[in-house]
Amino acid sequence: MKTVTLFIAGLLLYACSAEAQRYMTKSGNIKFYSDSRMEKIEAYSHVVSSIVDMTTGDFVFKVPMKSFAFEKALMQEHFNENYVESEKYPNATFLGKVVNVREINLGKDGLYYANVTGKLTIHGITKEISEKGSFEVKEGKLIGKSRFNVLLEDFNISIPGAVILNISKSIEITVDVTLEKATM
Repeated sequence: MKTVTLFIAGLLLYACSAEAQRYMTKSGNIKFYSDSRMEKIEAYSHVVSSIVDMTTGDFVFKVPMKSFAFEKALMQEHFNENYVESEKYPNATFLGKVVNVREINLGKDGLYYANVTGKLTIHGITKEISEKGSFEVKEGKLIGKSRFNVLLEDFNISIPGAVILNISKSIEITVDVTLEKATM
């Protein structure tokens, strides 16, 4: 995890170099949603750090697991203590690439579809993922959005038998970030 943190810090420092086409935010949004036959569970985080280099397509995001807010305090407590073990695994990260970055015209406002591949790390487990999303160029900003699903078992997140019917095995993740051009 220290390697990921150092990499992200280095990338953020690198973002401030001249002539860069880098966009960043420290206040993006991530939502996760579980829809089981017994209960619907939603949690939101507005503490998402993200940076994308539109020259190379390199793309990074990080979200502190404790930043997710739930409707019910008990759900939040179980999430942090029992399921994702936030003390032991404090962040979820993604290190990847916008594969079709050359198709996104930063000089023209509009909606552009993106193919993103990379490594998603949750609960100390890293998985290769490939997902679709979009970038909207709007008034000099870059609005990134994606919706995808993750399987809890892929990230070694186990649900106790007593509440197994309350939580879906597949969790929908929605990412919504507004990135601004990185400046010195």
